[in-house]
Amino acid sequence: MPKIISYNVNGIRAAMRKGLGQWLQVLNADIVCLQEIKAKENQIDVSVFHDLGYECFWYSAQKPGYSGTAILSRINPEHVQYGIGIEAYDYEGRIIRADYGDVSVISVYMPSGSSGDERQAFKMQFLSDFQNYIGELRKERSKLIISGDYNICHQAIDIHNPQRNQNTSGFLPEERAWISDFIASGFVDTFRHFNSEPHNYSWWSYRANARTKNLGWRIDYHMATSNLKKQLKRASILPDAKHSDHCPVLLEIDF
Repeated sequence: MPKIISYNVNGIRAAMRKGLGQWLQVLNADIVCLQEIKAKENQIDVSVFHDLGYECFWYSAQKPGYSGTAILSRINPEHVQYGIGIEAYDYEGRIIRADYGDVSVISVYMPSGSSGDERQAFKMQFLSDFQNYIGELRKERSKLIISGDYNICHQAIDIHNPQRNQNTSGFLPEERAWISDFIASGFVDTFRHFNSEPHNYSWWSYRANARTKNLGWRIDYHMATSNLKKQLKRASILPDAKHSDHCPVLLEIDF
């Protein structure tokens, strides 16, 4: 039964210095979706991953030290698709897809809008274009697992202070509505499928000792198409892994 991890590592070189390789060895995941790798393949020692049995598929941003996604896989994919054919997003290495039989796994790093109006507009355009891309993809690939940093908290339960953050990028009404619409189009938020408890977060600010106090946001997801619902076995958040300001999220699924 494949075990899939999604992890925004906020710089893979820094994460590796903090023991990411050893952690992956213990965790024993089959597919690892990474976001915000901030490095090209030739800038890191990929032998660490090869020694663990992973084939590595890197989709780095053109801009050095920025964005980028990757998939590490112990299962040999039949096809890997780099990008979605839209230059603005492909330049930033935001989407990579691996196909396994009739199931596709996507690692996505959705833009943040927190730096200002221009990037917020870019984010909203990305969300629209991404939904269109997924809509078209589902005509050919009906079983999708979309893993990554969505940079959006869906509901009040997903953020430590919903009142104070209602005008903050990542919890804006239009962003939350987008996630609702996306799920309604035929997806399952796999963590919420198994867990309806509050105080489960996947990202914490480096400021104000937020992680120790568990003042976080749940912005990392495994979204699975509804036709995979019966095959979902377990989903959880792994806050004890501390290689980043995010923590990994786990999905076990029978495919």
